[in-house]
Amino acid sequence: MNEPRTDLAKITFGVLSIVLLIASALWILRPFLGATIWAAMVVVASWPALLWFESKLWGRRWMAVIVMVVILLLLFVLPLTMAIVTIADHADTVSAWVRQLIAQGPPDLPNWVRNLPLVGAKINAFWNDLIAAGVVGLEAKAAPYVGRVTTWVVSQAGVVGSLTVQFMLTVAIAGVMYAGGEGAAAVVRRFGRRIGGARGEEAVVLAGKAIRGVALGVGVTAIIQSMIGGIGLAIAGVPLAALLTAVMFMLCIIQVGPTLVMLPATIWVFWHSATGWGIFLAVWTLVVGTMDNFLRPWLIKRGADLPLLLIFAGVIGGLLGFGLVGIFVGPVMLAVSYTLIDAWLNDGDQPALQTGGGKP
Repeated sequence: MNEPRTDLAKITFGVLSIVLLIASALWILRPFLGATIWAAMVVVASWPALLWFESKLWGRRWMAVIVMVVILLLLFVLPLTMAIVTIADHADTVSAWVRQLIAQGPPDLPNWVRNLPLVGAKINAFWNDLIAAGVVGLEAKAAPYVGRVTTWVVSQAGVVGSLTVQFMLTVAIAGVMYAGGEGAAAVVRRFGRRIGGARGEEAVVLAGKAIRGVALGVGVTAIIQSMIGGIGLAIAGVPLAALLTAVMFMLCIIQVGPTLVMLPATIWVFWHSATGWGIFLAVWTLVVGTMDNFLRPWLIKRGADLPLLLIFAGVIGGLLGFGLVGIFVGPVMLAVSYTLIDAWLNDGDQPALQTGGGKP
């Protein structure tokens, strides 16, 4: 009578010990969880590219790992670093330009602003009041907002620095995962088989396909959007189009979109009285900013054999529920759930079909 109680106590103690160890490990690794998840997604998505480079480099895994790490640095870290360096290099120029604008006073409004229906006259009257007030009046009106703008700029600079560190950490962890990817994949498959047998292993494989499909959709969409957006900026004559294209690529990767760059560029073109090019760039911005709504789900559908509605719900719901990493986590969770439920339904239907097959 005592043996069952002893076995139950041992099992309970063992389970609690394992849960405690896992929770402690996750707590210790908490600062690295975001970068680790991103690195795992990147490695799973780009694993075929690693194998291709390895086959071309005489089977040397370490050489293929170096190539992949360099590619990741060029894709993720270099554009952000270029943007930061360029902004720092031109800080004095921008400051001098702002001082010159303040000394000269507000310029005259373009004719197209004055002729705007409903609001053109009000904007023109407000602008004339600013010109009449002079530099002192302009400073008085701008003073309440200077502190807020300064605080926002400083906070955004901190975010950019943190993002750069996260990208560097992600690339470093991805390099380690590239070196020992087969062993990690075998452990994950064993874990899935241990939990759900053959169906569990199948769910793990489908999760990998979902990650690769989402990465294909997000990555290719970011490349297409940033390239087309950069072409539009160059055609419209916007300065630093190459740098702005790199910034747009980073914004597309983090799902902010190219509009944050192209909209100010459109306003800049309008401000310089190039109305025709401004209209062209506004239409171009509308097209480029909305193409990801249909391009990304279509590319994800090609990479993962899942219902399109399921993919769309996973991407949007994951982004809203888990943040940026939810773009990958959402479709993966829905893909695994869909596979297990579908397998469970099919297993339940098979005996009924076999029984019904013997009836006349």
